[in-house]
Amino acid sequence: MEKLDFKKTEKALYQSSSEPQAIQVPARPFLMLDGEGDPNLPGGAFQNAVSALFSVAYTIKMHKTGEDVPPDYREYVVPPLEGLWSQKGEGVDLSRKELFQWTVMLRQPDFVSPALTAWAIKEVKRKKGLDASLVRLCVFEEGLCLQCMHTGPFDTEPQTMAKIEAYGAKHGFQPDHSGLRRHHEIYLSNINRTPPEKRRTVLRVPVKKR
Repeated sequence: MEKLDFKKTEKALYQSSSEPQAIQVPARPFLMLDGEGDPNLPGGAFQNAVSALFSVAYTIKMHKTGEDVPPDYREYVVPPLEGLWSQKGEGVDLSRKELFQWTVMLRQPDFVSPALTAWAIKEVKRKKGLDASLVRLCVFEEGLCLQCMHTGPFDTEPQTMAKIEAYGAKHGFQPDHSGLRRHHEIYLSNINRTPPEKRRTVLRVPVKKR
């Protein structure tokens, strides 16, 4: 059986158009970890959170044998990293990255349970000495959103966001931020291997009809 790859089975969520579009995002399970601060700080909270998140995700993925393997386990591709973003105070100031509040997240197959997640967190601590205790499994239903593919450095995202805002104004949408419904990014490119001008990032904004 072919490996499960959400980028292929749910293309509408990951292979966005370069023009804004409305999309209804259903409930899906994610591993999540919250934090705050500059995401570019070497050895900072963001990089440590991403490391913990992927460590738990790959520990779950590689748990293929043993009595406690889920009966519906299926080989799968670990999906791309995603992030929910906001800033303390009013608006967003990209020059003040230390004000960012973020949630990093990785989509999970339906067979991943809280018990399996808790086991993986303990295994990461036992084998790697890495504290991943703040990683949680959460079902996230994002609902109605506008999204668009951004190609280029992260600092040029305002150009794509302007396109999304113009589309929303034209078609009767307004931002609807609450709880986990925040500015959402899906990182399709490996930032260590892809030049900034070629990076592909899905930008997603929660909205409601006016």
